[in-house]
Amino acid sequence: MTLKEFYDKIGGDYNGVMSRLMKEERVVKFVRRFLDDKSLATLDEKLAEGNYEEAFRAAHTIKGVASNLGFSRLLDSSNELTEELRGGTALANTDHLDRVRADYEQTIEAIHALEN
Repeated sequence: MTLKEFYDKIGGDYNGVMSRLMKEERVVKFVRRFLDDKSLATLDEKLAEGNYEEAFRAAHTIKGVASNLGFSRLLDSSNELTEELRGGTALANTDHLDRVRADYEQTIEAIHALEN
């Protein structure tokens, strides 16, 4: 899979990330580093603990990384979750969390396909 195909698959912003990072090799380097990201695990852990302030921070981290890497779909879903967690309150429902998980996993799967 090409880098452009990767971004198409995840609903990403290929042109935006290329304008920031300028070289496909650089973009691929940072995209692959996303595989080491632990923010989703942290988010789940903090939600389970009822630590909504730290859950907010984890969601905000996902949002920031998604923004920097041009992962638009994940950016949108994590933005909604971040706003729902703002203020340290429990989730009213899990719809936004479920969407973040799905978008995150789709991104991980596409990165693995990019590596081949």
